[in-house]
Amino acid sequence: MTERAVVYGFHAVTARLRHRPDSVREILIDVDRQDPRTKHLIDSAARAGVKLQLAARKRLDDIAGGTPHQGVVAFVDRVEGGATLESVLDAVQGPALMLVLDGVQDPRNLGACLRVADAMGADAVVAPRDRAVGITPTVEKAASGAAHTLPYVVVTNLARALRQMQDRGLWVIGASQQAGEPLARCDLLRSVALVLGAEGEGLRRLTSETCDELVSIPMVGTVESLNVSVAAAICLYEARRQRAGQGR
Repeated sequence: MTERAVVYGFHAVTARLRHRPDSVREILIDVDRQDPRTKHLIDSAARAGVKLQLAARKRLDDIAGGTPHQGVVAFVDRVEGGATLESVLDAVQGPALMLVLDGVQDPRNLGACLRVADAMGADAVVAPRDRAVGITPTVEKAASGAAHTLPYVVVTNLARALRQMQDRGLWVIGASQQAGEPLARCDLLRSVALVLGAEGEGLRRLTSETCDELVSIPMVGTVESLNVSVAAAICLYEARRQRAGQGR
């Protein structure tokens, strides 16, 4: 029997309807919403043949468990990520750009990482099965659709996955504030996997030891660390900045 889940928020529901309409079982919309955005969603659901109901705000609040939902909730079939590391690497054209997350457990951080990885043209986001949040309704909402447009690869052993990427020619670069080499001096023109650690903990020892190189993001203010999604944005943007200078 297919496991069901709840998705909420306009971006998340629209993205699921666009990319996996077969998985959407029913959409509930706040009965008091009559704006153009709502009408567009209603029309999209009708074209996809998805059942749609108007519901009281209180009912939507109860379904979403108090999480902001923008007046839109959908019951969907849970979709497991089908991408494998091999399939992603086989599909890469040009220098690879992978974002690897070592145990990110905050759903909003993961959603933001997916969103920025999609925006910066990363080939995939890779994360371990254990000690990581996985794709949840909160992740889908924070990702603003990127959870369905960007491959999210779940691996059972992160160190083994990093070695697999190394065997395929990727240079594995870990971000650590203890590293002496600043990010801007690192060659990101080659195929790379950028590895970031969990909130507050950083890279695990085995992950750090598996990296080919460790780099730091220079900090000139008073804060000592960055949110993982902010760090991901800086690292991925630096890769894009360097590649833009080379016409890549």
